Amino acid sequence: MIKAVIFDFDGTVCDTGRGIKRSARYALLSMGFDCPPAEALDYFIGPPLVDSFKKHGATDAQARQLVEKYREDYAQGGVLESVPYDGIKAVLEALRQAGLRLAIASSKPTKFVNRLLEYFDFTSLFDVVNGVALNADTEPKPQIVARTLHALNVSAEEAMMVGDRSYDMDGAHANGMTAVGVLWGYGTAEELKESGADFIAEKPADLEAIALGMYERTVAENTLLDGRILRMHVDTVQLCNGKTSGRECVDHPGGVAVIGISDDGKIPMVRQFRYPYRETIYEIPAGKVEPGEDPFLTGQREFKEECGAVADNYFSLGEIYPSPGYTNEIIRLYGATGIRFDEQEPDEGEFLEVYFLTLESIIEKIMSGEIKDAKTVAAALKLKEYLKKHDLS
Repeated sequence: MIKAVIFDFDGTVCDTGRGIKRSARYALLSMGFDCPPAEALDYFIGPPLVDSFKKHGATDAQARQLVEKYREDYAQGGVLESVPYDGIKAVLEALRQAGLRLAIASSKPTKFVNRLLEYFDFTSLFDVVNGVALNADTEPKPQIVARTLHALNVSAEEAMMVGDRSYDMDGAHANGMTAVGVLWGYGTAEELKESGADFIAEKPADLEAIALGMYERTVAENTLLDGRILRMHVDTVQLCNGKTSGRECVDHPGGVAVIGISDDGKIPMVRQFRYPYRETIYEIPAGKVEPGEDPFLTGQREFKEECGAVADNYFSLGEIYPSPGYTNEIIRLYGATGIRFDEQEPDEGEFLEVYFLTLESIIEKIMSGEIKDAKTVAAALKLKEYLKKHDLS
């Protein structure tokens, strides 16, 4: 059972690449080295700086001087050219709430790690923070991980190491820990697999499932249908207990729904025949996201096409998973005010009528069972709660 999670910092908790590459360029140019553009310096993110400068052709003595130059620039501004990865704070909070201890084991100087944790208000999320001393930049990752594991006072079997590079996987295995590679940093899936990652996380939320023993790793995928909108496949997954099972899944590009409310409190609804249910049902206007399309623009387009409506103001009501048992569809919900109406522009083959209902009548129809559409139910109840805290006038 996992009781503690140790995180690498650069490329795992925080995207520090811009500042690191800026300061690496500063150091190289200040000492007369040829320097490629910043986008070619990703190899500076993760490993000890001395190793990266030596990879660039510096001698041992030159590498140490380059590190001093690097730190000179990094301390003055490069350190703050960083941003936490989307979703990472939420998963850290979830792990803490689950009772797990959290730590940092980084090849970055502890001074800089702590500065960024404080800057982003992350300090309280970690029980232990271990980096390197400013004069000890070549400390191997396994040694940093070992110090961190000892400070957490848990066994190797009770901890897992999370990072984006092979150095992190090496640090985990050298200490007998579960190694989890992440794909949002600067390593590749190939690098992580070759270095023996036990799990590979595609998004921060995966880390909670892995730590809590709920994660299912895809072993094989068999596509049954690759349609115009949907892709259906049957996968073989490995469960947390090592056994395998099957999963039937439908991939969907996602959708957007808009619940607009006029100045006189009326909400435009559409009523249309839905073939899978063989019923004519009430819904708020909605549509699927086109490849590469901003969901917000999808919402604006569908609001106009289905209701002939244009709004001055939009606000997010979050997102929902309509049927997580078999599809990965995400529906993003928006509210809208300042509505003006024009002609509908429905798609070919789309036949629907527009009705105007108050929020109270919509909720009555939801509670009576007359409105069953999931996105409409969620959006109406979310809007009701939203209105308690926000003045839309």
